[in-house]
Amino acid sequence: MSLSRYLLALASRLASLQLSARRRALAAGLLGALLAVCSPVHGQEAAGNERWVSDSLNTYVRSGPTDGYRIVGTLTSGQKVELISTQGDYSQVRSEAGSSVWIPSRDLQDMPGQAERLPQLEQQVAELSGQLKTIDDSWKTRIQGLQETLDTRKALIEELQAHRKALDVELTASQSELRTAQARLGDENNQLLMRYLIYGASIAGAGLLLGLILPAMTRGRKRNDRWF
Repeated sequence: MSLSRYLLALASRLASLQLSARRRALAAGLLGALLAVCSPVHGQEAAGNERWVSDSLNTYVRSGPTDGYRIVGTLTSGQKVELISTQGDYSQVRSEAGSSVWIPSRDLQDMPGQAERLPQLEQQVAELSGQLKTIDDSWKTRIQGLQETLDTRKALIEELQAHRKALDVELTASQSELRTAQARLGDENNQLLMRYLIYGASIAGAGLLLGLILPAMTRGRKRNDRWF
């Protein structure tokens, strides 16, 4: 698989994850670090005079530093060579086999070719994918925990609402009983008041009657006393 396909697959994986802003920033930072590794500007620096044949087609090499020298062979793409000197548009290099040849300077680069970097990039992609999976799993676990907490709170709210409805029914029944008791108490008070009024009127009538009878009886006794 080419490097571009690896990066495309990784970016697609990152875009498909439902992450928070903080985790998305972390994942973007990790992807940025990988892109930095892949970038020629921030790529692996050449150690000393080490060079690599560019990742283009096979490059012809000559016996001298100009196009007028005869072609003595080719170097394959990504092959590691040692830079000896540079003259004009050509560089003299020594291959791993030990032969010294001249190659156009444009066909050299300061970092390993894709063939040599690919295993390292594959490892970094695997590590980054593992970190993203860990973030994804952690986020899913957190979402599940929040969902369980939300379900528990919903159940508690429903229970409290049912209890409140029951209390409302009891309150309505109590208020109805209170109104009935108040009406009954009012009737009893009215009846008691009527009894008090009747009793008072009876006493007042009896007193009035006694007030009328006693003087008459007293006058009768006085007349009888005079007669004798």
